[in-house]
Amino acid sequence: MTNTFEALGLDTRILQALAEEGYSTPTPIQAQAIPSVLEGRDLLGIAQTGTGKTAAFGLPVLHRLAQAAGRPPRGGCRVLVLSPTRELASQIADSMRAYGRHLGLSVAVVFGGVGFGAQRAALARGVDILVATPGRLQDLLDQGAGRLDHVGTLVLDEADQMLDKGFLPAIRRLLKSVPAQRQTLFFSATMPAEINRLAAEMLKDPVRVAVAPVATTAEKVAQRVIHVPAAGKRRVLAELLKADGIGRTLVFSRTKHGADRIVKQLDQDGITANAIHGNKAQNARERALATFRDGSAPVLVATDIAARGIDVDGVTHVIQFDLPEVPETYVHRIGRTARAGASGQAIALCSHEDRDKLRAIEKLIRQQIPAERREGAAEEAPRPAAAPRHAEAAPPRGAHRPQRQPQHRPAGHAKPAGPQRPQGGEQARRRPAGEEPRKDRAWRDADFRDGSPAPAFLRRGR
Repeated sequence: MTNTFEALGLDTRILQALAEEGYSTPTPIQAQAIPSVLEGRDLLGIAQTGTGKTAAFGLPVLHRLAQAAGRPPRGGCRVLVLSPTRELASQIADSMRAYGRHLGLSVAVVFGGVGFGAQRAALARGVDILVATPGRLQDLLDQGAGRLDHVGTLVLDEADQMLDKGFLPAIRRLLKSVPAQRQTLFFSATMPAEINRLAAEMLKDPVRVAVAPVATTAEKVAQRVIHVPAAGKRRVLAELLKADGIGRTLVFSRTKHGADRIVKQLDQDGITANAIHGNKAQNARERALATFRDGSAPVLVATDIAARGIDVDGVTHVIQFDLPEVPETYVHRIGRTARAGASGQAIALCSHEDRDKLRAIEKLIRQQIPAERREGAAEEAPRPAAAPRHAEAAPPRGAHRPQRQPQHRPAGHAKPAGPQRPQGGEQARRRPAGEEPRKDRAWRDADFRDGSPAPAFLRRGR
């Protein structure tokens, strides 16, 4: 452990850039990770967003590139960083450019939601560091617009969220295109079983660095849960956001459509908010983040994947409108507040249907979250017990059954005639020799009525 960047042995040009950025002391994960990465070791890093993960892998990666001879391959890259979101990919690329501004290395970023042209051109020239989302990068490879056979270092950032939204197949395909002999740096905020399996597949004798236990919540976050029926969540959310002391607030929704619906409802309640999720265009996402940072729209409603790219200080409240399906996600969500030594509040809205999720969260963090119940949020009445099966059973064979009463219709109102089934079984269903099926006769007649052949899709079965 060291308390200066100079003691880590980084390139002097990187130290100059860090001084210009105002950084003088490494964070715990940087102090632990950088020496091992400089040695070329694989790394498994467990830390929440806001702990300095980008510099923990970015600084030693830049140092190794600067010390190594060679140029980037045309159509490829020397370092590949995979990120789950556009926002996070852009932030990583910006950080790499800032830390390496005196090294003369090239950095490109690839993500969806924008045109392919500029990204194809950047790959065609070759880049030292490529930061990409898995889906768009695979699209480019499928088009023959890129190659990964010269990757010397592979970084997988926010691995748990990569998997949470279904990126695992794309990651596995990309791994087949990357050389087996490489350095791999694997970062995740949480370590569920599937993440452990993926890490075991990707890493070779890794150094493990964890700056906090996986299930530990930030000490300066005041947590509470509000029990409320699902139909009352909107009212409670509006009350919370209008209360005194509320500042920059992140509201988490389980789905993209749910996030849009929450924003619309907040607008009706007189609260300015924006949504950020995967269906938003890139410029709309950037505008939402900008207004969140400058305070003109201090409420941002986000899905978990989109929130991975939100690196904003001064978030005072995190409100979970929907509890997450994965308990570890709760820990990551509330880590968005109480950063850099500040305090914050995390509030979860829990309906009757969310009780199992809440119990799983409390089991994970090994504590009971202080709870309250708002007016009108009384416990839902239990469902009535099902009647015994014998009470609804059919009467035994031979027992008297009620007879259906005949329907009486006014005079002159005969029952409409329905289609008559042919009698006589299979023999009655046979067509006379040479007679066409009914539907084929209809198609033939259609041909002759207007003088033109029937459409092709009607003629296939003839």
